[in-house]
Amino acid sequence: MSGAAQYRKTGPRTYSPKQGTTVKAHRVVEAVAPGRIQLAGAASVRTLGVALTDCIAPEDLQTGPVIDGSGRPVTAMYALPVNTAVADGGIEVKVEYAADAVFGDRLVAAANGKVTPAGATPDARTIVGKCTEPLGVTVATNAFGLMETA
Repeated sequence: MSGAAQYRKTGPRTYSPKQGTTVKAHRVVEAVAPGRIQLAGAASVRTLGVALTDCIAPEDLQTGPVIDGSGRPVTAMYALPVNTAVADGGIEVKVEYAADAVFGDRLVAAANGKVTPAGATPDARTIVGKCTEPLGVTVATNAFGLMETA
């Protein structure tokens, strides 16, 4: 009897953003060709999960000095990583909300990778998770709260 090898055994997968894109932590990302990510658009059906760190595309990494406004060369002492782990499949993470949510609300992607309550009749393909912040999320006081990824 033959078997299938398990591809992913532990931890989230990592992805790199598409060229010219910066991905922010605590936001939902979506797949773009070829095998890259970007912040999810509103009601995206290609979401992969939640980015765990900020990152930039490998092509956008500046490794040499640049000239500042005074004509002096400046070298960056720190660069953002060129990939990020993406939490998915039942992992509870802190995300940035675009609108208030109640504990247990199903969530969909809003603009720029934020999340928002799904409403009464969402397209099932757009659900990215559920609000697990015990007291819910009030964006006016704190836009970050827990979500269990779908």
